[in-house]
Amino acid sequence: MDAVCEGKDYSFPAQEVLVLELWKKLDAFHEQLRRTEGGEEFIFYDGPPFATGLPHYGHLLAGTIKDVVTRHQSMRGRHVARRFGWDCHGLPVEFEIDKALGISNRQQILDLGIDKYNETCRSIVTKYVAEWEAVVTRSGRWIDFDNDYKTMDISFMESIWWVFAQLWEKDLVYKGFKVMPYSTGCKTPLSNFEAAMDYRTVPDPAVMVSFPIVGDPDNAALVAWTTTPWTLPSNLALCVNANFMYAKVKDKSSGVAYVVAESRLSQLPVKAKASAKKQPSSKGSNTVAVPDGLDKESYDLMAKIPGSSLVGLKYTPLFDFFMEFQDTAFRVIADNYVTDDSGTGVVHCAPAFGEDDHRVCLAAGIIEASRLVVAVDDDGCFTEKVSEFKGRHVKEADKDIISAVKASCYSSFQWFVKVEKIKDQLLECNKETYWVPDYVKEKRFHNWLEGARDWAISRSRFWGTPLPLWISQDGEEIVVMDSIEKLEKLSGVKVTDLHRHYVDDITIPSSRGPECGVLKRVEDVFDCWFESGSMPYAYIHYPFENHELFEKNFPGNFVAEGLDQTRGWFYTLMVLSTALFGKPAFKNLICNGLVLAEDGKKMSKSKKNYPAPTEVLDEYGADALRLYLINSPVVRAESLRFKRSGVFGVVKDVFLPWYNAYRFLVQNAKRLEVEGLAAFSPIDETALLKSSNVLDHWINSATESLVSFVHQEMDAYRLYTVQHLTHLWIFVPDV
Repeated sequence: MDAVCEGKDYSFPAQEVLVLELWKKLDAFHEQLRRTEGGEEFIFYDGPPFATGLPHYGHLLAGTIKDVVTRHQSMRGRHVARRFGWDCHGLPVEFEIDKALGISNRQQILDLGIDKYNETCRSIVTKYVAEWEAVVTRSGRWIDFDNDYKTMDISFMESIWWVFAQLWEKDLVYKGFKVMPYSTGCKTPLSNFEAAMDYRTVPDPAVMVSFPIVGDPDNAALVAWTTTPWTLPSNLALCVNANFMYAKVKDKSSGVAYVVAESRLSQLPVKAKASAKKQPSSKGSNTVAVPDGLDKESYDLMAKIPGSSLVGLKYTPLFDFFMEFQDTAFRVIADNYVTDDSGTGVVHCAPAFGEDDHRVCLAAGIIEASRLVVAVDDDGCFTEKVSEFKGRHVKEADKDIISAVKASCYSSFQWFVKVEKIKDQLLECNKETYWVPDYVKEKRFHNWLEGARDWAISRSRFWGTPLPLWISQDGEEIVVMDSIEKLEKLSGVKVTDLHRHYVDDITIPSSRGPECGVLKRVEDVFDCWFESGSMPYAYIHYPFENHELFEKNFPGNFVAEGLDQTRGWFYTLMVLSTALFGKPAFKNLICNGLVLAEDGKKMSKSKKNYPAPTEVLDEYGADALRLYLINSPVVRAESLRFKRSGVFGVVKDVFLPWYNAYRFLVQNAKRLEVEGLAAFSPIDETALLKSSNVLDHWINSATESLVSFVHQEMDAYRLYTVQHLTHLWIFVPDV
């Protein structure tokens, strides 16, 4: 070790490797757990990542934050179990398998067999586990990989069934027909994150877009036409002409209802007829335009509505970038600039990108002149406000915006959780939590909760936790399974796994008698976000095990993830805990920002615009990387442009001065020992307090102040102040 530690060629990365070897030899992490066992519990929830790729700087950042907090709590004598988790189900896994097997449609999966498909999915879930463990361990984080949890474990899945059953008992579940994000490629509704994935583009930027009317008894949607798709993310209103007559029609093939100007009914797409001559379509689809009036073979006329009666109706926005305007925006307004010589008689309004748009939105109180938010910078690129397309030129993003809109307008029957019913409770539970930084909680998350809509938790897919619903053929009898024991008791079948290919064929006799047949399980599986949101219960197999541990320590003490999780994991944690217990799932939360490439763009493997984490760890060491990340705006939920030179700066400006000071001290100590002079001896704290040396008293006072400060700031989860001021105290004592 001396060869590594001494001399001007000292290597911080090499020393870290020696420390890791020592920790492994001593089993230091587990020894710490053993020594604190029986002490006060500090409950930490680790959000599960997908193991379908390698860890990136965002993972290392969040892991560092978690490690700093949990180590500190453990050093103060608290027992902090730190179990690593894996998100095993959902589209990311299925997407990998579909690519590997060349699967492009649902029927191919059925032909292959759900059993073979699911087992193939299972086989790749742990594909990168070894690499993850190696990188996370090299980063210096103490986390339990040996006692990890996986969302595909039967114990985890059983707890999810219990969570769903509790929601069912509380009348918080229903089956509904609703417009929602949908993947045409995967043939399934999508979660918010899944909907952001780019599945398909269309060639022409002229599009018709439907906006679902809130509360409409027919689930109708207003249809607008635009040749500027790039303005759709900034939509705040729809404008009609109060003097026009509008028609509500129903598509005979899909059952979906639309509202357009009566004089523009011919613009609605219709199915091509064999005898009809095909005309060019702005949507690039297999449709033809009917010259005059409504195509009665495609649509039924439901009602005629004066334009004035549409004014004031609320609609569901396409995107959620401007939810701070939701109290006044996303409603129908009227103005005579809407004509019937083009489009649909419904105009989409983005007040930052058009004189008429701005004028009518200002007049209608949609916006105030002082509150106008421009989502495009001087270079014509989307700003951070439009996070999904940030940094991209508006015209270059046209196709992806069309794809996102296309994915957001599909109606289907799904199972929903009644989030809107508990919205007031959600807002109250949010008040009980402490966030760093607080503005994320009070603005971004609060606004998201205020605009929360019922949550579609079912997915028409294969690799996931099956919905525990057994239904009779006539739909009159429904049994909800809350445990494996209940399923075995009612079916008489031994259950060893809960995935689809194990439970789909299990039937339940009807309680109404054999003449009523049997109950069969619905085919859907859970949205994987329902699974991760159930993590506080499922990772310890509650309520089947660890009942006392959970009851005494819920809500959990601490969670930490990135800003994007305000609409993901933080949200699903809050929804399920509020619905189940009327409490938030966590007490304290640190929300970090995004780590971007040096040019400010998203890190991309294909573009190779960032250095691999392993390269930086090997060159500069984990401590330098950790300190660089913690001492940056990213800990305050702001973005960080990652610079390799920044990590080197930590080595040059912090670690080398520290090492040289230490080396000077050690060299002089050895010289004194060689010369037979006084060597170092343990400090007598009593003698130090009695010392007449003013510097001794200053050192003692400053040390106690530092300890007090660190405890105070760590209790407030302000890691950036702890790191910064501790560093100043060590190297610049006179501050």
